[in-house]
Amino acid sequence: MQVSVTQAKGQLTELVRRAEAGEEVVLTRHGRATVRLAPVEQRPTAAERRAAIAAVQTAAAEKTVEGPGAARSQDFLYDDDGLPA
Repeated sequence: MQVSVTQAKGQLTELVRRAEAGEEVVLTRHGRATVRLAPVEQRPTAAERRAAIAAVQTAAAEKTVEGPGAARSQDFLYDDDGLPA
């Protein structure tokens, strides 16, 4: 929806409601689009961010698998005398 700035002065409340509902509202000046009204995206609160981080940490901890350590990961390349196999 395109509305001139002059017309928008009288119906700003309605235009804001429409933009909040997801409709694209463009204000024009002298027939040229100049401003777009768009809803502000809500940022997560600090508590929500901490909860998300805790959830990721918990999920990562559950996925760990016991296995050989990095110090022994290439033992198959060498024989008992430490020479290349």
